[in-house]
Amino acid sequence: MRRPRLFNVLTAGSAVLACGASFVRAAEQRQQTDFSAVAQQQITATFSIVAADPKTGVCGAAVASKYPAVGKVVPYVRAGVGAFCTQHWHNPAWGEKALDLLQEGKLPEEVLAELLRDDPQRGKRQLAIIDLEGRAVNRNPSDADPSGVYWGAASGRYYACQGNTLTGREVIAAMAQAYEETRGSLADRLMAALLAGDCAGGDHRGHLAASIRVAKKGVEGCWLELQVEKSDDAVIELARKYAELKHEAKGDWPGGGLPFKHPCPDRAQPKPPTTKGETR
Repeated sequence: MRRPRLFNVLTAGSAVLACGASFVRAAEQRQQTDFSAVAQQQITATFSIVAADPKTGVCGAAVASKYPAVGKVVPYVRAGVGAFCTQHWHNPAWGEKALDLLQEGKLPEEVLAELLRDDPQRGKRQLAIIDLEGRAVNRNPSDADPSGVYWGAASGRYYACQGNTLTGREVIAAMAQAYEETRGSLADRLMAALLAGDCAGGDHRGHLAASIRVAKKGVEGCWLELQVEKSDDAVIELARKYAELKHEAKGDWPGGGLPFKHPCPDRAQPKPPTTKGETR
């Protein structure tokens, strides 16, 4: 199996954001309005990865989507605790809540169970969580919207990747392979996985936004946070800026340095997967 060619992400300037609270407050205010209207605003089809390195105390998440500014509403990370992603019918209010539960000592499986237990839209949720010990779990929707097909997930040693509205199963497979095989720091491997998923087809609607968040035990807030909020080719733009970035979170992954080279300039345009033979 050929190893995918991969490269890195964005610069920290004005796009750098706090690791979460303002988005949670805004989400809580939105939840006070009519649920059906809110739900329509919260359909965030996407693909993402969460990961942790127990040895270094680093955890993080990376995400890409046709949804604008996806990095503001899907990935959440906390130093010394772990990372969480909420997508498809995302619920930003769960971001800090999930990390609070994890910080209280609950296992990732227990956190997801608590979030979903009384949720009337549990069939629409796609979630992933990992703690700083590398215990990871992802949860797929059972009632994805028609546009959400294909959806899927995979987990391995200290990571979990998941997505919906994908061009096909190769997206998840490419992300998992890239994370496992890339040599470098956790930030390098997150970027490599995101880029591999994008080069394999990514979101079948196109490439608009991408983000990475990394936290380190002992460092307050986000150690590294980078994003592209709106672009014709967001993951590639993120990779180019990451290659230009000087930051302690980066490792020796060749794709993370200059000169930047587009890893898949001849990739096919995204399109929905065929559903021939699928039972519905």
